[in-house]
Amino acid sequence: MNAAADPRATPATGPAPDTAPDTAPGTAPGTAPGTAPGAAPGAAPGAAPAPAQTAIAAHAGAPLVSRMRGVVRLRLNRPSEHNRLDPADVDAIAGLLASLRREFDADPRTVRALVISGSGERSFSSGYTLQAIRDELDHRLEDMLDALETLPVPTIAAINGGVYGGATDLALCCDLRIGVVGTRMFMPAARFGLHYYPGGLRRYLSRLGLAAATKLMLTAATIEADEMLRIGFLGELVAREQLDARVDACVEEILRTEPLVVSQMKHHLHALARAQADTAQGRALESSMLQAYEASLRSQALRERLDALLRG
Repeated sequence: MNAAADPRATPATGPAPDTAPDTAPGTAPGTAPGTAPGAAPGAAPGAAPAPAQTAIAAHAGAPLVSRMRGVVRLRLNRPSEHNRLDPADVDAIAGLLASLRREFDADPRTVRALVISGSGERSFSSGYTLQAIRDELDHRLEDMLDALETLPVPTIAAINGGVYGGATDLALCCDLRIGVVGTRMFMPAARFGLHYYPGGLRRYLSRLGLAAATKLMLTAATIEADEMLRIGFLGELVAREQLDARVDACVEEILRTEPLVVSQMKHHLHALARAQADTAQGRALESSMLQAYEASLRSQALRERLDALLRG
């Protein structure tokens, strides 16, 4: 399963744009000289250290994760390639989500929220590359996104830049979406000849409504931040320099709530939204969507369009 990268956002090569080549020895890349180890870049001397970030898998470009006070922060980690998703990233994120669910089930106080963001300032994520769509598209991304959508804690997408293809659905899986001025979104599936998978269509419709979902899916139009806010893709739109503070304020609000009650209400809100899908008619519709999606994956049109885009 999956979705796609913006074909106009050709991955750049070379070092990530926010990596400092002249970082002092022993200092984390991107950390200003004189910053205390573990402190956030730009933090005042003596500020509380930020939680350490570690890769969630061994492969290059794997997402980074940190944790403090039960708040897990996941950062996509390919800034020079628009934070594209690799199938190996999807597997690793799925493993992280399964681990967080097990922790919550054992003790709801241990995991309070999940924040997802992208590295750098250009893109939140561009989804899968065209090559991955052509050669490696399967059920893994859809399964991971379904797990994210149903994670029993509040989830926040901190949208720090452009969001394209399958990454738009990643954002829609999150309970709260906060974006920065100047961002944009694009869903190119129709241009590729790819019928979108059932879970993604359901989320587009339930989150954005029929008019917006129709425009985005059927025309593959690019929309800007103001329209993203108007249709509900974004819940809030802030200046770039305010993004971290606004996300932190939302996290503080969540930490003041009762975790088990929040989990139950999240479950029931989603169940109410999906009630019609659990009827015989709803199940028949989902089966029809799945058949159309799988047929599009096997289609000659999809391969020809992707090959043409890859040839440039």
